[in-house]
This record gives sequence, C-alpha cells and structure tokens, in this order.
Amino acid sequence: MRQSNPEKSMRERMLAGEPYLASDPELVKMHLHAQQALQKFNSSPPGATQERHDRLKDLFGALGPNSEVKSTFRCDYGSHIFAGERLFINYDCVILDCNHVRIGDRVLIGPKVQIYTATHSLAPAVRKDGWEFALPIEIGSDVWIGGGVIVCPHVTIGDGSTIGAGSVVTRNIPPKVFAAGNPCRVIRSVGS
Repeated sequence: MRQSNPEKSMRERMLAGEPYLASDPELVKMHLHAQQALQKFNSSPPGATQERHDRLKDLFGALGPNSEVKSTFRCDYGSHIFAGERLFINYDCVILDCNHVRIGDRVLIGPKVQIYTATHSLAPAVRKDGWEFALPIEIGSDVWIGGGVIVCPHVTIGDGSTIGAGSVVTRNIPPKVFAAGNPCRVIRSVGS
C-alpha cells in the first residue's frame, strides 16, 4: 500500500482519515493507557459520582459538566471523544474513537450503543498487512440515540434528532427528525 505522507506520525495519519497501523508504538501506548483508565472507571463504585466524572474527564478529550456514563463503558483511546454538557451514556456503550467523535450538549445514548470511527479496506491484501483507517463522527446537541444503535464511520447526526432502537446509521441524518431502521432512514420530522 502506498503511504500518502510518510512524514506524518501514525496518529496524525489516523486522525486525518489516512491509512495507518494501529501497532505503532505511540498508538499502542495510548491504547494501553486508555484501557487502564477504563478498568479503574468501570470498577469504581456507582455512588462515587464525582470520582467517576473526574476519571472520564481525564480520559476524554473534553467532557462537559453534569454528564453521566454508566458502566461498562469501552473506547479505544478516549482522548478523541469530545462531549458537551449533560451527556448521558447508558450501560455497555462502545466508542471506537480512532478518529474524533464530537458529541453536543444534552445527548442521550441508550444501552449497548456502538459508535465506530474505525474501518478497514475492502481489499484483503491491505487488511492482511494491518492497514486500517478511521473517519470522524459528529452527533449534534439534543440528540437521543436508542438502545442497540450502531453508528458507522463518517456520519453526522443533526441537532434534535432521535435514532430508533436497533438502527444502523450508515449515512448522515438531518436535524430534527426521527430516523430508524437498517439502514437508518428518516421516518418523519419532529417538533422543537
């Protein structure tokens, strides 16, 4: 595979949506740090609200006030997740943040939601050599993502939209709609 810019670090390539190797020592170190932080977060007492928030604030790129994340929570790096105020993430959420995941204010994320920036080439030879890439995800403010939803790479969900439970979001969803299905599609507009 031809490298697009060999002067860039693998992390820079990853965040630019270019092919990268996750086995790069810098990325391995970042991943290990995140997994250790997640182990502490996921085993912290449920009533230790401030401690749990502080652990996530140290892990995330940004986390607004009055946010709550239920255990078990999983991510790759954490540092590529940027969330506004009053974020609520229910049980068993996975965010593969190999690229930026930007989450607005007052977002509700149901149980077992999976948010994937990571993806792979369709060419087996490229996958065999370990190359992968990642594309960003943007979730607007006042969004509700129902339980079991999968959000695929390079998707934007507009402000005020609701994604029905079990949906697979493969393309952008405009603001203020109810969307559902596999693939997820707009069902109707919603009020303000």
